[in-house]
Amino acid sequence: MRDLPWPARVYLVAVIVAAAALLVRSTITSGAPVAPEDLDVLLVLALLFLVCESMPTLLNVEQFAVSVSFSASLAAVVLLGPDGAALVGLTAVVSVRPGLPLVKRLFNGAQFAVCGYVAGWVYQALEGRVGVPQVNAFDDLIGPYAAATAVFVPLNIALTLTMIGLATNVRATEVPMRAMAQFLLSYLGYGTFGLLVAGLWATVQSISAVLVLLPLFVARWAFGQYHAQQRSYDATIAALCQAVETKDYYTRGHCTRVSLASSMIAQEIGMGTERVRAIRYAGMLHDVGKLGVPTKVLQKDGPLTEEEFAAIQLHPMRGLEIVRGIGFLDEAYAGIMHHHERHDGTGYPMGLAGDEIPEFAKVIAVADAFDSMTSDRSYRGARPVGVAVEELRKSAGTHFDPVMVAAFIRALDRDPWQPPRRVDSPPPDETPIKDHDDPTMPIEVVTGQ
Repeated sequence: MRDLPWPARVYLVAVIVAAAALLVRSTITSGAPVAPEDLDVLLVLALLFLVCESMPTLLNVEQFAVSVSFSASLAAVVLLGPDGAALVGLTAVVSVRPGLPLVKRLFNGAQFAVCGYVAGWVYQALEGRVGVPQVNAFDDLIGPYAAATAVFVPLNIALTLTMIGLATNVRATEVPMRAMAQFLLSYLGYGTFGLLVAGLWATVQSISAVLVLLPLFVARWAFGQYHAQQRSYDATIAALCQAVETKDYYTRGHCTRVSLASSMIAQEIGMGTERVRAIRYAGMLHDVGKLGVPTKVLQKDGPLTEEEFAAIQLHPMRGLEIVRGIGFLDEAYAGIMHHHERHDGTGYPMGLAGDEIPEFAKVIAVADAFDSMTSDRSYRGARPVGVAVEELRKSAGTHFDPVMVAAFIRALDRDPWQPPRRVDSPPPDETPIKDHDDPTMPIEVVTGQ
């Protein structure tokens, strides 16, 4: 707790005190939060909550995971009422999730207790019946339960995001809206499991928890397989990127930075999660075709012959040939093939112009040029970010798509670019190379040879 900023400490204590006050109040007013005959229900729901809280489920959103434990709290809203729901949520304090600090356990337990109590109060206020539901009266629970869920989920997210903001200085507005929307919908969807537990309790009692846990664990396994597959994809891309950069001393790290800049543009123009992932792959692999270009051509420090320049112009097509068999790249193919096309039609390999250029290629062209300008090269030092941005503005409408340039500038205003570290002189056995991606450095071609 000593590592937390003082506002986060105050907030943490406030949430814990609020949870404790609610439990003390219920004890004073009713003698016990849960009646003795309902202790078995409390125990089963607490165990269900604990198991789910200890094994969060990954979502199809980067850096997001959701614990479906709150479905047990919502089941408690119906079966036990506000006090029981608060006690079930308090179980988060003893979560067996590996590496979870005590401070997080305390906060999770307190905020789940508060959310459960408030949701239970709403449920009762809308005349929801507390206790094991009667089969013929189940329909009467749906409205109050939906309202309780609609209160529990946003309150849970608000309490959590506030704590994250105070502890890390990350504002809620900085969380991508698409990610937040999917996170919220996933939470609301998992909330239906609580109603399922309560409904099944009338017929199979505690076995209902097992019937709910089984599909949850199957879903968790499926998500785990999906993310393991994504990690293997990332490893494949990283290996190809490393192979490209072994030929290029001064542009090592270039692929990763182009991938990052491309993702920034893609998110700014509103691409969906899957397309952002695909353009990240395209940024990593945009220069993979240089594996098919002779190293002596890539590293030539003087003017190129027409044949050598033709070899350079072919690298996007060679890149497509190399990665054509990698099925998961999808739309990334277009970015790899056409990232050297120009908005005015003077680019290569096909001389496409304007709307003829695929969207991925337009994005990567801006990201590629920007990183080239802001990185050290054998023939010059890195340009300041402001200078590179001005060059992009000058070339918007001729070299680059104006929409992509404007989107990247907006993204940079919100998330400033961190230039790569300065590159030391290459080892004696490595020839300084010339970069062919910098739009401010025309390539010299010797004709008639």
